[in-house]
Order: sequence, then structure tokens, then C-alpha cells
Amino acid sequence: MDHRTPPGNIAPHMPAADWQRAQATGQPVVVLNDTHPAGIPWRRLLIPFAIAGAVVAGGWGLVACLCLLLDAAAHTATVIAGAAGPLGIGGITLKLARSKTT
Repeated sequence: MDHRTPPGNIAPHMPAADWQRAQATGQPVVVLNDTHPAGIPWRRLLIPFAIAGAVVAGGWGLVACLCLLLDAAAHTATVIAGAAGPLGIGGITLKLARSKTT
């Protein structure tokens, strides 16, 4: 049996028996290059988790901003009510805030 290097640009991992059978019978040789790495595709798993983490962090940021705005609004309403004094409409007087002096 004659051992020859296949001519042209052929995949070096093709078994010699397949090459010799193709030469003898005239069959075409189909070479499939499978470049998928073995194991778990980490990038495919990590990208959705990274996006979900960013969404969760953004949601907590929005909640914190809403709490800060509500706190500021409550303090503002308290200051305005304390400065305005009692509010009266149609004979009903409503004291909006307690005074510091009793």
C-alpha cells in the first residue's frame, strides 16, 4: 500500500482509510468541521443572567428613587402645613400640623 499525502487543502484530521476508500471508489469526501467546544457554553448562559441582573438592579434603583421622592414630598408637605397654620373652609377649621408650643 502506497502512503501519499492528499493533494490540495484537505483537513488534516481526515482518517487515512476514508481518504483511500474515496480514492479507490471515486466517492466524494465530505468533511464537516465541527468547531463547537466541548462542555457548557458559558457565554450563552451568562448573557441572560447578566441582563436579568441589570434589570433587577435598575428596578431597585427606581424603588430607591421613588422612596426618596416620597420622603422629600412628605417633608415638604409637613413644612408647608406648619407654616400655613390652621385651614378653615365653610366654618370648619382643620389644623394641619401640631405646633411646637403646647
